[in-house]
Amino acid sequence: MAGGLAIALVDGEHHPGVVREALDRLDAERGLAGTVFCGGEEKVRAGVLEDAERFYGRPLELGDPVAALERLAAAGATAVVDLADEPVLPPAAKLRLAAHALSLGLVFESPGLVLRPPRYERVAFEGPKLAVIGTGKRTGKTAVACHWAALLRERGARPAIVSMGRGGPAEPRLARAGASLEDLLAVAASGDHAASDYLEDAAVAGVPAVGCRRVGGGLAGEAFASNVLEGARLAASLDPGTLIFEGSGATVPPVEVDATVCVAGDAEGALGGLGPYRLLRAQLVLAMGGDRALAQRVREVCRARVLTCELRPEPVEPLDGAARVALFTTGAPACDGADPVVYSPNLARRAALAGDVERAASERCDTWLVEVKAAGIDTVAERARREGARVIFVRNRPVALDGDLDEELVRLHGDA
Repeated sequence: MAGGLAIALVDGEHHPGVVREALDRLDAERGLAGTVFCGGEEKVRAGVLEDAERFYGRPLELGDPVAALERLAAAGATAVVDLADEPVLPPAAKLRLAAHALSLGLVFESPGLVLRPPRYERVAFEGPKLAVIGTGKRTGKTAVACHWAALLRERGARPAIVSMGRGGPAEPRLARAGASLEDLLAVAASGDHAASDYLEDAAVAGVPAVGCRRVGGGLAGEAFASNVLEGARLAASLDPGTLIFEGSGATVPPVEVDATVCVAGDAEGALGGLGPYRLLRAQLVLAMGGDRALAQRVREVCRARVLTCELRPEPVEPLDGAARVALFTTGAPACDGADPVVYSPNLARRAALAGDVERAASERCDTWLVEVKAAGIDTVAERARREGARVIFVRNRPVALDGDLDEELVRLHGDA
């Protein structure tokens, strides 16, 4: 057990006498801030809950357990101790309460399991610090970070992005604003990953971007190790007006920020396990894929503003109407303004991609549209150059279906 003033979770599937004995022990060992009754009635006869102090030795918090956790956390509790069990609190329900506990800064303790709130380091930077996090891989975090940064750049906010990834550099590395195809090809020629998120940020958003690495991903979004704090210092040394921290997969940048956008890709990632912890960190949640049902379920979990969004791929430069186009994506089925002769969704599947690249060459495609993802640079762009084809990057523009995303992002920045 982690220690500290505790909130106990109990249920009616245990006999009140058994529960009272455990609560007395817990109170003697570390002190009780309160006891939250989570439901169940098998061993709780009529009148017991109405006279809780007689049967449990103390009052019980009835009603919504989450609201009770919030009240008791404000009263000085440091941990939640789980004394409940199935069927009232099966594993999924325990993790939902654990997510709320962690979001309140409380340790969650269950027999055989201790979950501690992730630690977030302070960055010595006085401007707004923003974060874009996600509930899983390829939810659209980079698209949202790029869009937010470009939006702020156009308004004179001078943003810089700090991005972490599983293929990031050993030492934080700066990509200049508006990084070109030649810059990315040079990275590929050096043997490094040329489609890291920070390179896409710099190339597509037109802002400075610092690339960092991380390894591992814990249940609450912690990495085993990362160099994001060092990357934040490098970005701050550029004297930007705003810092935007971009998460990796479901891993959260380990720094304190003023406002967070969480990009939810599907119900399993957003609502399963400790996914709700990420939602609870955010002031704005984007339910991607136009999933209105997901948006509604997210609203039931957190108080954040929730928008239903979709990504609309588009070229960053105008297309020649007579061009023979090959389109390479990680799965997007189309690109605004493009009618491709060859379409490949296989940027992340190199074996299948090899055949698509050969087909683009044999079809004499003179314009290759490519996302800055996966094998987009080291395979597709390099081959396009050998074929003498024009390479145009594809950006994924996030669009809200039930609100004004740009207005929400600008407001978040202004409130930070």
